Amino acid sequence: MHSPTLLATVTTRGESIAIGRMQRAAAVAFVTALTAAAAQVSFPLPFTPVPFTLQPMIVLLGGAVLGAPLGMASQVAYLALGIVGLPVFAASPVLPQGAARLLGPTGGYLMSYPLAAFVAGWLAERGFDRRYPTAVLAMAAGLAAIFAGGVLWLGLFAQPALGVSGAVASGLAPFIVIDVLKLFVAAAAMPALWRLVGSGARPPLS
Repeated sequence: MHSPTLLATVTTRGESIAIGRMQRAAAVAFVTALTAAAAQVSFPLPFTPVPFTLQPMIVLLGGAVLGAPLGMASQVAYLALGIVGLPVFAASPVLPQGAARLLGPTGGYLMSYPLAAFVAGWLAERGFDRRYPTAVLAMAAGLAAIFAGGVLWLGLFAQPALGVSGAVASGLAPFIVIDVLKLFVAAAAMPALWRLVGSGARPPLS
């Protein structure tokens, strides 16, 4: 069963079609900007080429709020800004800004953001974001997409000497605990936002 996203709910209450479209475009741009801002809160770790950032939480929340197509669009826009050279990727003393960043050790994580936002948004469109337990599942599915893409890229393409097992050790293990904690926070935010907008609808999951 398809369920309205949070964004659709707050932008279709008595507004004209044109205004609704403008609001949705502004929401996509806002999530894109938030993703870029979250990249600036990064902490390099000495034992891995992958820095710690707040981006995964923003990607997943943005996907859940916007829905699958718009969530994906927000992350495609983010990557496009980075590809043309704007300093939207996490600061790094060795990794350049621009398109070359996608070929480096963190490229797989970045390129997985559109898919992760789509997955979280697709599940939100089916009501997973209305309750905390199912919101956790939606966020976990999106986070799994980020880690799968990041680890496979790191171990198979960016640093093939590591192999997949080495990539898991350097690109997943150091981050899994803190990212799961962030996931729980992001999952809690969605039902709270629904209560804030006064939605009483709780459609069955299907």
